[in-house]
Formats: sequence, structure tokens, C-alpha cells
Amino acid sequence: MKNIVLLTGSSHPKLAQRISETLGVELSECKLGKFSNQETSVEIKSSVREKHVYIIQSGCGRVNDNLIELFILVQACRMGSAKRITVVTPLFPYSRQSEKSQKKRLPQHQIGSEIMNSLTQNSETSPSMPQGAFAQSFMGMSLGEGGYREWCARSGTLVANLLQAAGTDHLIAMDLHDPQYQGFFQIPVDLIYAEPCINQWIRSEIPNWRQAVVVSPDAGGAKRATSICNKLNLDFALIHKEDVGNTKESMGLVGEVNGRPAIILDDMIDSGSTIGLASEILKRHGASEIYAIAVHGVFSGPALEIINKSPVTVVACTNTVPQEEFRKQCPKLRTIDIAPMLGEIIRRTFYGESVTQLFVHDEQI
Repeated sequence: MKNIVLLTGSSHPKLAQRISETLGVELSECKLGKFSNQETSVEIKSSVREKHVYIIQSGCGRVNDNLIELFILVQACRMGSAKRITVVTPLFPYSRQSEKSQKKRLPQHQIGSEIMNSLTQNSETSPSMPQGAFAQSFMGMSLGEGGYREWCARSGTLVANLLQAAGTDHLIAMDLHDPQYQGFFQIPVDLIYAEPCINQWIRSEIPNWRQAVVVSPDAGGAKRATSICNKLNLDFALIHKEDVGNTKESMGLVGEVNGRPAIILDDMIDSGSTIGLASEILKRHGASEIYAIAVHGVFSGPALEIINKSPVTVVACTNTVPQEEFRKQCPKLRTIDIAPMLGEIIRRTFYGESVTQLFVHDEQI
């Protein structure tokens, strides 16, 4: 591959190295650091003139520092007369901060000991009713102070505008939390999916996967879960909120999981609260084994502790976010490598081949 330059930021150099090995193209040397006043320093050591530059930077770790670093990398390539600049963001930064998704997010102070207490309580009540203060908060029964906000800044839209203003010509992003983000750009956006990698992991790592039930932890993820069900010919179940009285709600399960493995499928594990509560409900409904699969494993706050205490057997996440440190703290974690797929997508966009064809196939097993 001639006239291609691969650059990586500070967020996930190991993933960038794996992509480099897949493509057979060496990462170009780039000096990244901080000045004494903590301003970001970027120095590209090789020429990018009239070349197609791919910058790999994920929205994880020190997100704000990495985001500024990405803007400066793009600007440096633009000033260096790069022919075309493509930003590859396995996890798009600020992808949960559209106005719509912001209003759904719970205050962080409600996460912690309350969800862990909810997971360890023994209750004689209905299996569809998780117990504990956090569970009640999750179901909208007692939000307390600092609850849902009526107005939220659209930070994700700002990030999209800044990427374009810096000089980005093309964006590659994986499994956006809100697909609406694609419409915020006036440049080409390739929205790709980890589904083929997840399907392969299910077939190779879950012994009795043919008897499994794929569970969406909320209505918003139903489309993602049903897509995998159709490819693998599996049954589908849904955890949803249902009205109990005039003012109360409970979390109910639609579908049958008794005596069968359950696979919880979500796009992101952040605080771990959704996975913790969903696994508790599935256990009370008789699931024999509980697997959780997510595209982005962020694991903020007490997420790993919640997972360790939950009934989940295995949690699998792709390496859009570095997983090495998380795996040391949680023996249940497994990693799904998406570097080969990202490498193939970069190759296809470089040669002008179709990206969609990677995801348009029928895998009836």
C-alpha cells in the first residue's frame, strides 16, 4: 500500500499496532507529549504530503486530552499538505452526549454501594422486581435530587463540528451509541459494526450457544439483539419497564430463559448498572448461564466490582477501549479483537472498495 500513512494518538496505541500488523503498514513516527504548562505537543516525524493519512484515536482514558490531541494531529496533517485525512474512532468521544441520550442517563452519585447491595439482597418478592435503592431509582421510582435534566448541552454536536473544522475529510466510527450522530457531519461517515466479530465469538466461546437466548437489556438495543438472533437463528428476549400502578414501574422480562443460557447484548458497559440488574432478573427467571457482550467496555466507577458480584458468568467486550488493566481486576472479562476488521475497513476505504459488503451477508447456522 503506497502513499498511506498510519498515525496513532495516545488513547490506544496497542490497537493501532495490531491494525498496522494486519495491513502490513508501519505506524509513522509521531512524538506526542505535554509542554510544561500542560498544553498538548504533537510532532509528526515523517512527511504526509499528498498522502492518505489515517489517524487512530479512541474516545477513552483521558478523553478530553486525547480529543485535543486528535484535533491537533488532524490540523498538523492538514498543514503538512496531506491529500486526504481519515479519522478512525473505534469509540467516538462524547457519543452519549446528544440531548436525547443525556436525559436518559442517571446521576453518577446513585451508582456504587446501592447497586451492589441490590445484587446481593435475598428477596421473597416477584422475580421481575429487583430490590434496593438503586433498582428503584433505575426504574424511575425515586430519582431524588439531581434527577433528569430538562435541558442538556449538545456536546457531541460540538465535537463533530470541531473535527470538521480541524480538517477531517472522512470519519470511521464503530457502533455509535446514538446513530443520529451520523447526521451531524457534512463529511462522509462510515458507521461500522462489531456484529461479525461478536457472532464469531459466540460460536467459538459459548459451548451450547445453539440453545441460548439473546437478551436486550432495554428497548433501545432490541434492533441490535434481533439482528444477531437472525444471523445465528437464536431466540430473543427483552427486559423492559412495565407499569405496576398509577405511579410505579417494574422491570419485566419478555421471553423464556428458564434452563437456557442467556446472552445479554449491549453497545456499551459504563457504570455496569444495566448489566448488574439485567443479570439479576435473568437469574431469578432460571437462566442456566449468563453471558454479557458489549462493543465498548468503558467500566467506569464501580463497574468491575458490580460485575464481580453479579451472577454473570463471562463478560466479553471488544478492544475499542484498552482492556488489559480491567482484566486484571475482573477474571470474568474476555476480549474480542476487532483490529483485523478495522484493518480490512481501512484497506477497503483506501482502495475505494465497498465497506457495506462486510456486513451484508447471511450467516444462518
